[in-house]
Amino acid sequence: MGLRGEPESRRAFSAADLAVGLGTLLLLYVAARVGSESFVRFSPPDVIPTISLDPRNLPNYAARSTLRMFIALALSTIFTFVYGYAAARSRRAEKVLVPLLDILQSVPVLGFLSVTVTLFIAMFRGSLLGLEAASIFAIFTGQAWNMTFSFYQSLRTVPHELNEMATLYGLSKWERFTRLELPSSLIGLVWNGMMSFGGGWFFLAASESISVLNRQYTLPGLGSYVASAIAARDLHAVGWAIVTMVVLVLLIDQLFWKPLVTIADRYKLELSAGEERRFWVVDLWRAASLPALFERMLGPSLHAVDRLLSHATRIEPQAERRVRSKAADRAFDVVVAISVLMMLAAAVRFVLASVGLAEVGHAALLGLATGARVVALLVFSTIVWTPIGVAIGFHPKLARLSQPLVQIFASFPANFLFPFATLVFIRFGIHLNWGSILLMALGAQWYLLFNVIGGAQAVPNELREMATSIGLRGVRKWKFLIGPSIFGSWVTGAITASGGAWNASIVAEIVSWGNTTLKAAGLGAYIADATAIGDWPRIVLGVGIMSIFVVTLNHIVWKPLYRLAQTRFQLS
Repeated sequence: MGLRGEPESRRAFSAADLAVGLGTLLLLYVAARVGSESFVRFSPPDVIPTISLDPRNLPNYAARSTLRMFIALALSTIFTFVYGYAAARSRRAEKVLVPLLDILQSVPVLGFLSVTVTLFIAMFRGSLLGLEAASIFAIFTGQAWNMTFSFYQSLRTVPHELNEMATLYGLSKWERFTRLELPSSLIGLVWNGMMSFGGGWFFLAASESISVLNRQYTLPGLGSYVASAIAARDLHAVGWAIVTMVVLVLLIDQLFWKPLVTIADRYKLELSAGEERRFWVVDLWRAASLPALFERMLGPSLHAVDRLLSHATRIEPQAERRVRSKAADRAFDVVVAISVLMMLAAAVRFVLASVGLAEVGHAALLGLATGARVVALLVFSTIVWTPIGVAIGFHPKLARLSQPLVQIFASFPANFLFPFATLVFIRFGIHLNWGSILLMALGAQWYLLFNVIGGAQAVPNELREMATSIGLRGVRKWKFLIGPSIFGSWVTGAITASGGAWNASIVAEIVSWGNTTLKAAGLGAYIADATAIGDWPRIVLGVGIMSIFVVTLNHIVWKPLYRLAQTRFQLS
Protein backbone atom coordinates (compact mmCIF):
# COMPACT_ATOMS: atom_id res chain seq x y z
CA MET A 1 0.00 0.00 0.00
CA GLY A 2 1.42 3.40 -0.97
CA LEU A 3 2.13 6.22 1.49
CA ARG A 4 -0.13 9.25 1.75
CA GLY A 5 0.83 11.82 -0.86
CA GLU A 6 2.81 9.27 -2.83
CA PRO A 7 2.55 9.81 -6.62
CA GLU A 8 -0.02 7.61 -8.33
CA SER A 9 2.73 6.06 -10.51
CA ARG A 10 4.60 4.69 -7.49
CA ARG A 11 1.70 2.99 -5.78
CA ALA A 12 1.54 -0.79 -5.64
CA PHE A 13 -0.21 -2.48 -8.50
CA SER A 14 -3.94 -2.91 -7.96
CA ALA A 15 -6.44 -5.51 -9.06
CA ALA A 16 -7.12 -3.34 -12.10
CA ASP A 17 -3.44 -3.57 -13.10
CA LEU A 18 -3.55 -7.34 -12.68
CA ALA A 19 -6.65 -7.59 -14.90
CA VAL A 20 -5.24 -5.27 -17.57
CA GLY A 21 -1.82 -6.97 -17.55
CA LEU A 22 -3.15 -10.53 -17.70
CA GLY A 23 -5.75 -9.59 -20.31
CA THR A 24 -3.11 -8.02 -22.55
CA LEU A 25 -0.75 -10.98 -22.20
CA LEU A 26 -3.57 -13.45 -22.92
CA LEU A 27 -4.56 -11.50 -26.02
CA LEU A 28 -0.97 -11.45 -27.32
CA TYR A 29 -0.56 -15.18 -26.61
CA VAL A 30 -3.76 -16.14 -28.46
CA ALA A 31 -2.83 -13.92 -31.42
CA ALA A 32 0.67 -15.44 -31.62
CA ARG A 33 -0.59 -18.99 -31.21
CA VAL A 34 -3.33 -18.64 -33.83
CA GLY A 35 -1.09 -16.65 -36.18
CA SER A 36 1.55 -19.38 -36.15
CA GLU A 37 -0.97 -21.75 -37.78
CA SER A 38 -0.73 -19.65 -40.95
CA PHE A 39 2.85 -20.78 -41.62
CA VAL A 40 2.09 -24.45 -42.30
CA ARG A 41 2.78 -26.07 -45.67
CA PHE A 42 0.29 -25.50 -48.47
CA SER A 43 0.73 -27.14 -51.86
CA PRO A 44 -2.54 -27.65 -53.76
CA PRO A 45 -3.93 -30.06 -54.72
CA ASP A 46 -1.75 -32.44 -52.69
CA VAL A 47 -1.44 -30.58 -49.36
CA ILE A 48 -4.50 -28.49 -48.52
CA PRO A 49 -6.36 -27.67 -45.26
CA THR A 50 -9.47 -29.63 -44.38
CA ILE A 51 -12.52 -28.66 -42.35
CA SER A 52 -13.93 -30.88 -39.60
CA LEU A 53 -17.57 -30.37 -38.56
CA ASP A 54 -16.77 -31.49 -35.01
CA PRO A 55 -18.03 -28.58 -32.81
CA ARG A 56 -14.92 -28.90 -30.62
CA ASN A 57 -12.94 -27.27 -33.43
CA LEU A 58 -15.12 -24.16 -33.40
CA PRO A 59 -13.11 -22.17 -30.78
CA ASN A 60 -9.97 -22.51 -32.93
CA TYR A 61 -11.85 -21.70 -36.13
CA ALA A 62 -13.48 -18.67 -34.47
CA ALA A 63 -10.10 -17.41 -33.22
CA ARG A 64 -8.55 -17.72 -36.69
CA SER A 65 -11.44 -15.90 -38.35
CA THR A 66 -11.35 -13.14 -35.71
CA LEU A 67 -7.62 -12.59 -36.22
CA ARG A 68 -8.16 -12.21 -39.98
CA MET A 69 -10.97 -9.75 -39.30
CA PHE A 70 -8.87 -7.53 -37.03
CA ILE A 71 -5.87 -7.55 -39.37
CA ALA A 72 -8.20 -6.48 -42.19
CA LEU A 73 -9.69 -3.79 -39.91
CA ALA A 74 -6.23 -2.40 -39.13
CA LEU A 75 -5.39 -2.26 -42.85
CA SER A 76 -8.78 -0.68 -43.59
CA THR A 77 -8.16 2.02 -40.97
CA ILE A 78 -4.78 2.92 -42.44
CA PHE A 79 -6.29 2.96 -45.94
CA THR A 80 -9.15 5.15 -44.69
CA PHE A 81 -6.85 7.81 -43.25
CA VAL A 82 -4.58 7.97 -46.29
CA TYR A 83 -7.21 7.67 -49.04
CA GLY A 84 -9.96 9.67 -47.35
CA TYR A 85 -7.61 12.50 -46.38
CA ALA A 86 -6.15 12.72 -49.89
CA ALA A 87 -9.62 12.80 -51.47
CA ALA A 88 -10.90 15.48 -49.08
CA ARG A 89 -7.86 17.77 -49.11
CA SER A 90 -6.73 17.73 -52.75
CA ARG A 91 -9.02 18.96 -55.54
CA ARG A 92 -7.03 17.06 -58.15
CA ALA A 93 -6.94 13.86 -56.13
CA GLU A 94 -10.65 14.15 -55.39
CA LYS A 95 -11.49 14.07 -59.11
CA VAL A 96 -9.85 10.64 -59.37
CA LEU A 97 -10.14 9.08 -55.93
CA VAL A 98 -13.86 9.59 -55.26
CA PRO A 99 -15.04 8.05 -58.58
CA LEU A 100 -12.46 5.29 -58.11
CA LEU A 101 -13.88 4.63 -54.64
CA ASP A 102 -17.34 4.36 -56.22
CA ILE A 103 -15.99 1.71 -58.57
CA LEU A 104 -14.08 -0.16 -55.85
CA GLN A 105 -17.14 -0.46 -53.61
CA SER A 106 -19.14 -1.76 -56.55
CA VAL A 107 -16.65 -4.52 -57.38
CA PRO A 108 -17.87 -7.65 -55.57
CA VAL A 109 -15.64 -9.62 -53.24
CA LEU A 110 -15.60 -12.49 -55.73
CA GLY A 111 -14.29 -10.06 -58.34
CA PHE A 112 -11.28 -9.27 -56.16
CA LEU A 113 -10.77 -12.92 -55.21
CA SER A 114 -10.72 -14.10 -58.81
CA VAL A 115 -7.72 -11.82 -59.43
CA THR A 116 -5.83 -11.97 -56.13
CA VAL A 117 -5.98 -15.61 -55.02
CA THR A 118 -3.52 -16.89 -57.61
CA LEU A 119 -1.28 -13.84 -57.10
CA PHE A 120 -1.01 -14.24 -53.31
CA ILE A 121 -0.49 -18.02 -53.53
CA ALA A 122 2.36 -17.42 -56.00
CA MET A 123 3.90 -14.77 -53.70
CA PHE A 124 4.02 -17.22 -50.75
CA ARG A 125 4.59 -20.43 -52.66
CA GLY A 126 4.42 -23.56 -50.50
CA SER A 127 2.98 -21.70 -47.47
CA LEU A 128 -0.59 -21.26 -46.28
CA LEU A 129 0.30 -17.60 -45.71
CA GLY A 130 -0.54 -16.84 -49.35
CA LEU A 131 -4.12 -18.07 -48.99
CA GLU A 132 -4.36 -16.24 -45.64
CA ALA A 133 -3.28 -13.01 -47.36
CA ALA A 134 -5.90 -13.51 -50.08
CA SER A 135 -8.60 -14.08 -47.47
CA ILE A 136 -7.57 -11.01 -45.44
CA PHE A 137 -7.52 -8.90 -48.60
CA ALA A 138 -11.04 -10.10 -49.47
CA ILE A 139 -12.26 -9.16 -45.97
CA PHE A 140 -10.48 -5.80 -46.35
CA THR A 141 -12.51 -5.10 -49.50
CA GLY A 142 -15.67 -5.65 -47.46
CA GLN A 143 -14.59 -3.13 -44.80
CA ALA A 144 -12.50 -0.33 -46.27
CA TRP A 145 -14.88 1.48 -48.65
CA ASN A 146 -17.57 2.22 -46.08
CA MET A 147 -15.04 3.59 -43.57
CA THR A 148 -13.36 5.70 -46.23
CA PHE A 149 -16.64 7.25 -47.37
CA SER A 150 -17.49 8.12 -43.75
CA PHE A 151 -14.11 9.73 -43.10
CA TYR A 152 -14.22 11.65 -46.37
CA GLN A 153 -17.70 12.95 -45.60
CA SER A 154 -16.62 13.99 -42.07
CA LEU A 155 -13.61 15.90 -43.38
CA ARG A 156 -15.73 17.71 -45.96
CA THR A 157 -18.34 18.75 -43.37
CA VAL A 158 -16.11 20.07 -40.56
CA PRO A 159 -17.78 23.34 -39.40
CA HIS A 160 -16.41 26.39 -41.22
CA GLU A 161 -15.66 28.32 -38.04
CA LEU A 162 -13.42 25.52 -36.76
CA ASN A 163 -11.51 25.47 -40.06
CA GLU A 164 -11.13 29.25 -39.85
CA MET A 165 -9.87 28.97 -36.27
CA ALA A 166 -7.28 26.38 -37.32
CA THR A 167 -6.11 28.73 -40.09
CA LEU A 168 -6.04 31.70 -37.70
CA TYR A 169 -3.82 29.83 -35.24
CA GLY A 170 -1.52 28.67 -38.03
CA LEU A 171 -1.94 24.93 -37.40
CA SER A 172 0.15 22.68 -39.60
CA LYS A 173 -1.53 19.92 -41.64
CA TRP A 174 -0.53 17.36 -39.02
CA GLU A 175 -1.84 19.52 -36.16
CA ARG A 176 -5.07 20.21 -38.03
CA PHE A 177 -5.52 16.47 -38.63
CA THR A 178 -4.81 15.34 -35.05
CA ARG A 179 -6.42 18.28 -33.18
CA LEU A 180 -9.45 18.98 -35.36
CA GLU A 181 -10.24 16.63 -38.24
CA LEU A 182 -9.70 13.25 -36.57
CA PRO A 183 -11.58 14.14 -33.35
CA SER A 184 -14.51 15.65 -35.27
CA SER A 185 -14.82 12.51 -37.43
CA LEU A 186 -14.29 9.98 -34.65
CA ILE A 187 -17.93 9.22 -33.80
CA GLY A 188 -18.88 8.48 -37.40
CA LEU A 189 -15.66 6.58 -37.97
CA VAL A 190 -16.22 4.29 -34.96
CA TRP A 191 -19.82 3.50 -35.90
CA ASN A 192 -18.87 2.91 -39.53
CA GLY A 193 -15.91 0.81 -38.42
CA MET A 194 -18.36 -1.30 -36.42
CA MET A 195 -20.60 -1.64 -39.48
CA SER A 196 -17.65 -2.41 -41.74
CA PHE A 197 -16.56 -5.11 -39.32
CA GLY A 198 -20.04 -6.60 -39.68
CA GLY A 199 -19.68 -6.37 -43.45
CA GLY A 200 -16.49 -8.40 -43.16
CA TRP A 201 -18.38 -11.13 -41.28
CA PHE A 202 -21.00 -11.17 -44.05
CA PHE A 203 -18.41 -12.18 -46.66
CA LEU A 204 -16.45 -14.45 -44.32
CA ALA A 205 -17.72 -17.66 -45.93
CA ALA A 206 -16.77 -16.40 -49.41
CA SER A 207 -13.36 -15.29 -48.07
CA GLU A 208 -12.51 -18.61 -46.39
CA SER A 209 -14.20 -21.12 -48.68
CA ILE A 210 -13.03 -19.78 -52.02
CA SER A 211 -14.38 -21.20 -55.27
CA VAL A 212 -12.85 -19.35 -58.21
CA LEU A 213 -11.58 -20.27 -61.65
CA ASN A 214 -12.75 -23.88 -61.30
CA ARG A 215 -10.66 -24.36 -58.16
CA GLN A 216 -11.70 -24.76 -54.52
CA TYR A 217 -9.54 -23.31 -51.72
CA THR A 218 -10.50 -23.68 -48.07
CA LEU A 219 -9.05 -21.96 -45.01
CA PRO A 220 -9.88 -23.23 -41.51
CA GLY A 221 -12.30 -20.72 -40.02
CA LEU A 222 -15.86 -20.04 -38.99
CA GLY A 223 -16.95 -19.08 -42.51
CA SER A 224 -15.56 -22.22 -44.14
CA TYR A 225 -17.09 -24.30 -41.31
CA VAL A 226 -20.54 -22.95 -42.22
CA ALA A 227 -19.91 -23.47 -45.93
CA SER A 228 -18.98 -27.11 -45.27
CA ALA A 229 -22.02 -27.58 -43.00
CA ILE A 230 -24.32 -26.23 -45.72
CA ALA A 231 -22.76 -28.52 -48.32
CA ALA A 232 -23.25 -31.47 -45.96
CA ARG A 233 -26.83 -30.34 -45.08
CA ASP A 234 -25.86 -30.52 -41.40
CA LEU A 235 -28.28 -28.25 -39.51
CA HIS A 236 -26.72 -29.36 -36.21
CA ALA A 237 -23.33 -27.96 -37.27
CA VAL A 238 -24.94 -24.76 -38.59
CA GLY A 239 -26.65 -24.31 -35.21
CA TRP A 240 -23.35 -24.66 -33.33
CA ALA A 241 -21.77 -22.13 -35.67
CA ILE A 242 -24.58 -19.64 -35.01
CA VAL A 243 -24.18 -20.03 -31.24
CA THR A 244 -20.41 -19.52 -31.58
CA MET A 245 -20.97 -16.44 -33.73
CA VAL A 246 -23.36 -14.86 -31.21
CA VAL A 247 -20.89 -15.42 -28.35
CA LEU A 248 -18.04 -14.04 -30.46
CA VAL A 249 -19.97 -10.91 -31.43
CA LEU A 250 -20.92 -10.24 -27.79
CA LEU A 251 -17.29 -10.61 -26.65
CA ILE A 252 -15.98 -8.29 -29.37
CA ASP A 253 -18.73 -5.78 -28.59
CA GLN A 254 -17.90 -5.76 -24.87
CA LEU A 255 -14.11 -5.73 -25.17
CA PHE A 256 -13.61 -3.60 -28.29
CA TRP A 257 -16.54 -1.67 -29.77
CA LYS A 258 -18.29 -0.43 -26.63
CA PRO A 259 -15.06 0.99 -25.20
CA LEU A 260 -14.40 2.76 -28.52
CA VAL A 261 -17.94 4.20 -28.62
CA THR A 262 -17.52 5.42 -25.02
CA ILE A 263 -14.22 7.14 -25.84
CA ALA A 264 -15.49 8.60 -29.12
CA ASP A 265 -18.43 10.24 -27.35
CA ARG A 266 -15.96 12.57 -25.60
CA TYR A 267 -15.16 14.21 -28.96
CA LYS A 268 -18.67 15.42 -29.73
CA LEU A 269 -18.70 19.02 -31.02
CA GLU A 270 -20.82 20.76 -28.40
CA LEU A 271 -20.75 23.56 -25.85
CA SER A 272 -22.96 22.12 -23.10
CA ALA A 273 -22.18 18.88 -21.34
CA GLY A 274 -24.47 15.95 -21.95
CA GLU A 275 -24.69 12.70 -20.07
CA GLU A 276 -21.23 11.18 -19.85
CA ARG A 277 -20.94 7.68 -21.23
CA ARG A 278 -19.32 5.15 -18.94
CA PHE A 279 -18.36 1.56 -19.52
CA TRP A 280 -16.68 -1.00 -17.30
CA VAL A 281 -13.73 -1.73 -19.62
CA VAL A 282 -12.91 1.99 -19.91
CA ASP A 283 -13.26 2.45 -16.14
CA LEU A 284 -11.00 -0.55 -15.55
CA TRP A 285 -8.39 0.82 -17.95
CA ARG A 286 -8.44 4.23 -16.28
CA ALA A 287 -8.20 2.70 -12.80
CA ALA A 288 -5.03 0.77 -13.72
CA SER A 289 -1.61 2.41 -13.46
CA LEU A 290 0.02 0.29 -16.17
CA PRO A 291 -1.36 2.36 -19.09
CA ALA A 292 -0.12 5.57 -17.44
CA LEU A 293 3.29 3.95 -16.89
CA PHE A 294 3.65 3.06 -20.57
CA GLU A 295 2.39 6.51 -21.51
CA ARG A 296 5.16 8.12 -19.46
CA MET A 297 7.73 5.79 -21.01
CA LEU A 298 6.65 6.46 -24.59
CA GLY A 299 5.43 10.03 -24.11
CA PRO A 300 8.69 11.86 -24.85
CA SER A 301 9.24 9.88 -28.07
CA LEU A 302 5.66 10.41 -29.24
CA HIS A 303 5.91 14.13 -28.42
CA ALA A 304 9.11 14.40 -30.43
CA VAL A 305 7.48 12.66 -33.43
CA ASP A 306 4.48 14.98 -33.12
CA ARG A 307 6.71 18.07 -33.15
CA LEU A 308 8.68 16.72 -36.13
CA LEU A 309 5.54 16.03 -38.18
CA SER A 310 4.06 19.39 -37.22
CA HIS A 311 7.19 21.16 -38.42
CA ALA A 312 7.36 19.12 -41.63
CA THR A 313 3.73 19.84 -42.59
CA ARG A 314 3.58 23.57 -42.03
CA ILE A 315 1.13 25.23 -44.40
CA GLU A 316 2.60 27.68 -46.87
CA PRO A 317 1.35 31.28 -46.81
CA GLN A 318 -1.86 32.07 -48.70
CA ALA A 319 -0.01 34.29 -51.16
CA GLU A 320 2.25 31.44 -52.26
CA ARG A 321 -0.65 29.04 -52.74
CA ARG A 322 -2.38 31.37 -55.19
CA VAL A 323 0.55 31.18 -57.60
CA ARG A 324 -0.54 27.75 -58.84
CA SER A 325 -1.50 27.86 -62.49
CA LYS A 326 -4.97 26.90 -63.68
CA ALA A 327 -3.30 25.49 -66.77
CA ALA A 328 -1.86 22.71 -64.61
CA ASP A 329 -5.36 21.82 -63.41
CA ARG A 330 -6.63 21.68 -66.99
CA ALA A 331 -3.69 19.51 -68.05
CA PHE A 332 -4.41 17.17 -65.13
CA ASP A 333 -8.07 16.89 -66.17
CA VAL A 334 -7.08 16.11 -69.76
CA VAL A 335 -4.63 13.39 -68.68
CA VAL A 336 -7.26 11.79 -66.43
CA ALA A 337 -9.92 11.92 -69.16
CA ILE A 338 -7.60 10.35 -71.74
CA SER A 339 -6.57 7.60 -69.30
CA VAL A 340 -10.20 6.77 -68.49
CA LEU A 341 -11.17 6.67 -72.17
CA MET A 342 -8.25 4.36 -72.98
CA MET A 343 -9.18 1.95 -70.19
CA LEU A 344 -12.83 1.99 -71.22
CA ALA A 345 -11.88 1.33 -74.86
CA ALA A 346 -9.67 -1.61 -73.81
CA ALA A 347 -12.43 -3.09 -71.64
CA VAL A 348 -15.09 -2.67 -74.33
CA ARG A 349 -12.83 -4.24 -76.94
CA PHE A 350 -12.07 -7.20 -74.67
CA VAL A 351 -15.72 -7.81 -73.85
CA LEU A 352 -17.09 -7.38 -77.39
CA ALA A 353 -14.42 -9.63 -78.84
CA SER A 354 -15.29 -12.36 -76.34
CA VAL A 355 -19.04 -12.26 -75.72
CA GLY A 356 -20.73 -9.89 -78.21
CA LEU A 357 -23.40 -7.21 -77.94
CA ALA A 358 -26.25 -9.62 -77.16
CA GLU A 359 -24.50 -10.75 -73.97
CA VAL A 360 -23.88 -7.12 -72.99
CA GLY A 361 -27.59 -6.38 -73.36
CA HIS A 362 -28.46 -9.48 -71.33
CA ALA A 363 -26.10 -8.44 -68.50
CA ALA A 364 -27.52 -4.89 -68.57
CA LEU A 365 -31.07 -6.21 -68.12
CA LEU A 366 -29.90 -8.36 -65.21
CA GLY A 367 -28.29 -5.22 -63.77
CA LEU A 368 -31.64 -3.41 -63.95
CA ALA A 369 -33.26 -6.27 -62.03
CA THR A 370 -30.63 -6.13 -59.29
CA GLY A 371 -30.83 -2.31 -59.29
CA ALA A 372 -34.58 -2.45 -58.65
CA ARG A 373 -33.92 -4.67 -55.62
CA VAL A 374 -31.31 -2.21 -54.34
CA VAL A 375 -33.73 0.73 -54.64
CA ALA A 376 -36.46 -1.22 -52.83
CA LEU A 377 -33.99 -2.05 -50.06
CA LEU A 378 -32.93 1.62 -49.67
CA VAL A 379 -36.53 2.84 -49.44
CA PHE A 380 -37.38 0.18 -46.87
CA SER A 381 -34.23 0.84 -44.81
CA THR A 382 -34.80 4.61 -44.78
CA ILE A 383 -38.42 4.32 -43.63
CA VAL A 384 -37.72 1.71 -40.95
CA TRP A 385 -34.25 2.44 -39.61
CA THR A 386 -33.90 6.23 -39.76
CA PRO A 387 -36.29 6.94 -36.83
CA ILE A 388 -34.85 4.00 -34.89
CA GLY A 389 -31.29 5.25 -35.44
CA VAL A 390 -32.22 8.77 -34.32
CA ALA A 391 -33.89 7.43 -31.16
CA ILE A 392 -30.78 5.39 -30.31
CA GLY A 393 -28.42 8.29 -31.03
CA PHE A 394 -30.42 10.83 -29.01
CA HIS A 395 -30.89 8.69 -25.90
CA PRO A 396 -27.68 7.32 -24.25
CA LYS A 397 -29.64 4.92 -22.02
CA LEU A 398 -31.41 3.45 -25.04
CA ALA A 399 -28.05 3.25 -26.83
CA ARG A 400 -26.56 1.27 -23.96
CA LEU A 401 -29.47 -1.17 -24.02
CA SER A 402 -29.78 -1.49 -27.78
CA GLN A 403 -26.13 -1.45 -28.88
CA PRO A 404 -25.49 -5.14 -28.09
CA LEU A 405 -28.62 -6.13 -30.06
CA VAL A 406 -27.78 -3.80 -32.96
CA GLN A 407 -24.20 -5.05 -32.94
CA ILE A 408 -25.35 -8.68 -33.03
CA PHE A 409 -27.77 -8.04 -35.90
CA ALA A 410 -25.23 -6.00 -37.87
CA SER A 411 -22.18 -8.14 -37.20
CA PHE A 412 -23.87 -11.49 -37.46
CA PRO A 413 -23.16 -12.93 -40.93
CA ALA A 414 -26.62 -12.95 -42.48
CA ASN A 415 -25.57 -15.65 -44.92
CA PHE A 416 -25.28 -18.00 -41.92
CA LEU A 417 -29.08 -17.81 -41.94
CA PHE A 418 -29.39 -18.37 -45.69
CA PRO A 419 -29.82 -22.17 -45.32
CA PHE A 420 -32.91 -21.60 -43.13
CA ALA A 421 -34.18 -18.91 -45.53
CA THR A 422 -33.67 -21.32 -48.43
CA LEU A 423 -35.73 -23.98 -46.68
CA VAL A 424 -38.50 -21.42 -46.00
CA PHE A 425 -38.48 -20.28 -49.64
CA ILE A 426 -38.72 -23.89 -50.82
CA ARG A 427 -41.46 -24.73 -48.29
CA PHE A 428 -43.69 -21.78 -49.18
CA GLY A 429 -42.80 -21.56 -52.88
CA ILE A 430 -41.27 -18.06 -52.65
CA HIS A 431 -39.25 -17.24 -55.74
CA LEU A 432 -35.75 -15.96 -55.08
CA ASN A 433 -36.45 -12.95 -57.32
CA TRP A 434 -38.40 -11.63 -54.30
CA GLY A 435 -36.65 -13.50 -51.52
CA SER A 436 -33.25 -12.12 -52.52
CA ILE A 437 -34.42 -8.60 -51.49
CA LEU A 438 -34.77 -9.87 -47.93
CA LEU A 439 -31.39 -11.61 -48.09
CA MET A 440 -29.70 -8.47 -49.41
CA ALA A 441 -31.38 -6.37 -46.70
CA LEU A 442 -30.00 -8.65 -43.99
CA GLY A 443 -26.49 -7.66 -45.05
CA ALA A 444 -26.86 -4.05 -46.24
CA GLN A 445 -29.51 -2.20 -44.24
CA TRP A 446 -27.25 -1.85 -41.20
CA TYR A 447 -24.95 0.58 -43.06
CA LEU A 448 -27.74 3.16 -43.04
CA LEU A 449 -28.72 2.47 -39.42
CA PHE A 450 -25.18 2.84 -38.09
CA ASN A 451 -24.55 6.06 -40.00
CA VAL A 452 -27.80 7.56 -38.72
CA ILE A 453 -26.89 6.57 -35.14
CA GLY A 454 -23.46 8.17 -35.52
CA GLY A 455 -24.99 11.33 -37.05
CA ALA A 456 -27.60 11.62 -34.29
CA GLN A 457 -25.01 11.15 -31.56
CA ALA A 458 -22.91 13.96 -33.06
CA VAL A 459 -25.74 16.51 -32.75
CA PRO A 460 -24.65 18.98 -30.00
CA ASN A 461 -26.70 18.91 -26.81
CA GLU A 462 -27.25 22.67 -26.92
CA LEU A 463 -29.17 22.28 -30.20
CA ARG A 464 -31.39 19.61 -28.68
CA GLU A 465 -31.97 21.77 -25.59
CA MET A 466 -32.79 24.77 -27.76
CA ALA A 467 -35.29 22.72 -29.79
CA THR A 468 -36.95 21.58 -26.56
CA SER A 469 -37.05 25.09 -25.11
CA ILE A 470 -38.80 26.59 -28.16
CA GLY A 471 -41.27 23.73 -28.32
CA LEU A 472 -40.14 21.91 -31.47
CA ARG A 473 -41.91 18.57 -31.68
CA GLY A 474 -42.97 15.99 -34.21
CA VAL A 475 -42.68 16.93 -37.87
CA ARG A 476 -41.31 20.42 -37.12
CA LYS A 477 -38.48 18.94 -35.03
CA TRP A 478 -37.57 16.59 -37.88
CA LYS A 479 -37.75 19.43 -40.41
CA PHE A 480 -35.66 21.99 -38.54
CA LEU A 481 -33.30 19.93 -36.33
CA ILE A 482 -33.12 16.19 -36.89
CA GLY A 483 -33.32 16.06 -40.68
CA PRO A 484 -30.67 18.74 -41.38
CA SER A 485 -28.40 17.41 -38.61
CA ILE A 486 -28.29 13.82 -39.79
CA PHE A 487 -28.61 14.47 -43.53
CA GLY A 488 -24.89 14.09 -44.32
CA SER A 489 -24.69 10.89 -42.28
CA TRP A 490 -27.82 9.54 -43.98
CA VAL A 491 -26.30 10.21 -47.42
CA THR A 492 -23.11 8.36 -46.42
CA GLY A 493 -25.21 5.49 -45.05
CA ALA A 494 -27.34 5.32 -48.18
CA ILE A 495 -24.27 5.29 -50.45
CA THR A 496 -22.57 2.52 -48.49
CA ALA A 497 -25.83 0.58 -48.10
CA SER A 498 -26.31 0.80 -51.86
CA GLY A 499 -22.77 -0.46 -52.47
CA GLY A 500 -23.21 -3.15 -49.84
CA ALA A 501 -26.46 -4.28 -51.44
CA TRP A 502 -24.87 -4.57 -54.89
CA ASN A 503 -22.06 -6.58 -53.31
CA ALA A 504 -24.46 -8.71 -51.28
CA SER A 505 -26.33 -9.63 -54.46
CA ILE A 506 -23.43 -11.96 -55.28
CA VAL A 507 -24.40 -14.28 -52.43
CA ALA A 508 -28.11 -13.36 -52.15
CA GLU A 509 -29.19 -14.09 -55.73
CA ILE A 510 -27.92 -17.66 -55.69
CA VAL A 511 -28.32 -19.77 -52.54
CA SER A 512 -27.88 -23.48 -51.92
CA TRP A 513 -28.84 -26.14 -49.42
CA GLY A 514 -27.05 -29.37 -50.19
CA ASN A 515 -27.84 -30.21 -53.81
CA THR A 516 -30.76 -27.73 -53.98
CA THR A 517 -29.91 -24.37 -55.55
CA LEU A 518 -32.19 -21.35 -55.93
CA LYS A 519 -31.27 -18.60 -58.36
CA ALA A 520 -32.66 -15.13 -58.98
CA ALA A 521 -32.49 -13.27 -62.28
CA GLY A 522 -29.86 -10.65 -61.49
CA LEU A 523 -26.33 -9.44 -62.02
CA GLY A 524 -25.11 -10.91 -58.73
CA ALA A 525 -25.99 -14.46 -59.77
CA TYR A 526 -24.49 -13.78 -63.20
CA ILE A 527 -21.11 -12.79 -61.68
CA ALA A 528 -21.17 -15.66 -59.18
CA ASP A 529 -21.73 -18.23 -61.96
CA ALA A 530 -18.99 -16.71 -64.15
CA THR A 531 -16.52 -16.62 -61.24
CA ALA A 532 -17.16 -20.23 -60.24
CA ILE A 533 -16.31 -21.54 -63.73
CA GLY A 534 -13.54 -19.03 -64.43
CA ASP A 535 -15.25 -17.32 -67.40
CA TRP A 536 -13.07 -14.20 -67.51
CA PRO A 537 -14.96 -12.29 -70.27
CA ARG A 538 -18.22 -12.62 -68.36
CA ILE A 539 -16.52 -11.79 -65.04
CA VAL A 540 -15.18 -8.57 -66.55
CA LEU A 541 -18.53 -7.84 -68.21
CA GLY A 542 -20.52 -8.43 -65.00
CA VAL A 543 -18.19 -6.41 -62.79
CA GLY A 544 -18.02 -3.65 -65.41
CA ILE A 545 -21.81 -3.43 -65.73
CA MET A 546 -22.18 -3.35 -61.93
CA SER A 547 -19.57 -0.58 -61.68
CA ILE A 548 -21.38 1.46 -64.35
CA PHE A 549 -24.68 1.16 -62.48
CA VAL A 550 -23.12 2.18 -59.14
CA VAL A 551 -21.06 5.07 -60.53
CA THR A 552 -24.01 6.40 -62.56
CA LEU A 553 -26.28 6.29 -59.51
CA ASN A 554 -23.63 8.05 -57.44
CA HIS A 555 -23.23 10.87 -59.95
CA ILE A 556 -26.93 11.35 -60.63
CA VAL A 557 -28.22 10.98 -57.06
CA TRP A 558 -25.60 10.78 -54.34
CA LYS A 559 -23.11 13.41 -55.49
CA PRO A 560 -25.73 16.21 -55.60
CA LEU A 561 -26.98 15.12 -52.18
CA TYR A 562 -23.41 15.18 -50.84
CA ARG A 563 -23.02 18.72 -52.19
CA LEU A 564 -26.29 19.69 -50.52
CA ALA A 565 -25.08 18.25 -47.21
CA GLN A 566 -21.83 20.22 -47.43
CA THR A 567 -23.41 23.54 -48.41
CA ARG A 568 -26.73 23.67 -46.50
CA PHE A 569 -26.73 21.10 -43.71
CA GLN A 570 -23.46 21.56 -41.82
CA LEU A 571 -23.49 21.99 -38.05
CA SER A 572 -22.02 25.50 -38.21
